[in-house]
Amino acid sequence: MRSTASSATTRWCRWSSDRPPMSPEPPPGLHPVPPRNKALPALVVRHRGRIDYQACYAEMRAFTATRSSTTPDELWRVEHGPVFTLGLAARAAHAPQRAADGVHWEPRSGIDADVASRLSAHGSIPVEQVDRGGQVTYHGPGQPIVYSLVDLTRRGLAVRHMVQLLEQAVIDVLAHRGITAVREAGAPGVYVDGAKVAALGLRVRRGGCYHGVALNVDVDLAPFAAIDPCGYPGLPVTRTRDLGLADTPDELGNALAGRIAELLENPDVT
Repeated sequence: MRSTASSATTRWCRWSSDRPPMSPEPPPGLHPVPPRNKALPALVVRHRGRIDYQACYAEMRAFTATRSSTTPDELWRVEHGPVFTLGLAARAAHAPQRAADGVHWEPRSGIDADVASRLSAHGSIPVEQVDRGGQVTYHGPGQPIVYSLVDLTRRGLAVRHMVQLLEQAVIDVLAHRGITAVREAGAPGVYVDGAKVAALGLRVRRGGCYHGVALNVDVDLAPFAAIDPCGYPGLPVTRTRDLGLADTPDELGNALAGRIAELLENPDVT
């Protein structure tokens, strides 16, 4: 999303076909569908537009701390302004380092001049220490995120299965558009020809998870040159625009939220 939008709420359960193949995408607005599992409250999808990272992070934590056994699970579709986030496993060596001017971020060695110039143009991108798993990543405009606030205990999901579910949702959305994407053992996320196109991280408290998955659509990739993405020096990062997809961040973000909702009703990924 390129401009701030008012929050919209949708109750969602599942599309009307099994996977694969991926079911047709819903019309704008998404229509209410009764939950497949009658014992579960209907899943809520909130389209929240561009939102400040710190405010969103605080809301996720508060939602999880105060939810009860009857609170519906929620998916939040958002984008953020430029921000680096450091997970619980983040090490200083992988994080952004200040340039000599004390304002800009120093590009990693071997970065070409054009990328270094674009990184410099971003100025002083803020850095946030957060409680998700994983190392360091970057969020910015053109990168839709789906935060998944899900009661794992109620759904009978282990953390590993939730990670796989988020990965599978990205893989399915891209496959539906002719792009072959895969998981990499030991490196959570989704990759196309060895380059990372989606990053994810979760935190679990009281049986409920929060944080989620970010898909690079047409985000400026230059800030990734200041970090070791997800703690891997030299890891290439890509975006769907460079993979030949014309879909907008809104279109792919909505498709991703819908696929996650569908898979939550069918958590059988391996």
